[in-house]
Amino acid sequence: MYVETYETYSIVPEEKLENKVVVVIDTLRMSSVITTALANGAKEVIPVAEIEDAVRLAKYLGRNNILLGGERNGAKIEGFDLSNSPFEYKVDIVKNKTIIITTTNGTKALKKASISDDVIIGCLLNVSAVADYLSNKNKDVVIICAGTKGKFSIDDIITAGAIYDKLKNKISFDSDDLSKASYFLYQMFQNDIPSILKESIPFSIMKRLGYENDLPYCASIDTFYILPKYNSNRGSIVR
Repeated sequence: MYVETYETYSIVPEEKLENKVVVVIDTLRMSSVITTALANGAKEVIPVAEIEDAVRLAKYLGRNNILLGGERNGAKIEGFDLSNSPFEYKVDIVKNKTIIITTTNGTKALKKASISDDVIIGCLLNVSAVADYLSNKNKDVVIICAGTKGKFSIDDIITAGAIYDKLKNKISFDSDDLSKASYFLYQMFQNDIPSILKESIPFSIMKRLGYENDLPYCASIDTFYILPKYNSNRGSIVR
């Protein structure tokens, strides 16, 4: 199996997404939350870009079996059921529920990625599942790192490097320099990922708001073997 190219972006032109497998990464914390929620039995996760869209959709669908989750600038949104901490998405809370989520950076990246018909969610919690999926596709790969307000984030690039590391042991591919740099950075810190994530802007925001305990969890490799996949027909993410 041969993936022709593996490219990593923070801001990606839409034309780069067509006919590609797109992996959206927002390790601190949206993609970790989505992965955790689905692993804990959530029916689906519906990403929306704006708070108003989330509230409107929840009202339309009815609040039975619907949870509103997410953040703005790291903080829980007023009136929402859940924040953007994976610890809140426990089995007894999310099982068989539909979660509507909106975040500052991640859901915007997801909505942009939806131009592709093959979009998956990646984080450190599920790198092997992501790498296995990519290795079985005859398509080019685009990694979208959600970042922080349009800027580079260490947590996302480390995750891109972890996926690269798993993938290179399975197949051959060409890659751009940012993808290679993500791999080299991951190699340097693979035995102590929390130490490098603590230098990231997302962590500084989390710490200020009291969510610093999320970091060791989000920094764990392969906690789950699941693949959250965006279903364009439903507009939701399922496993």
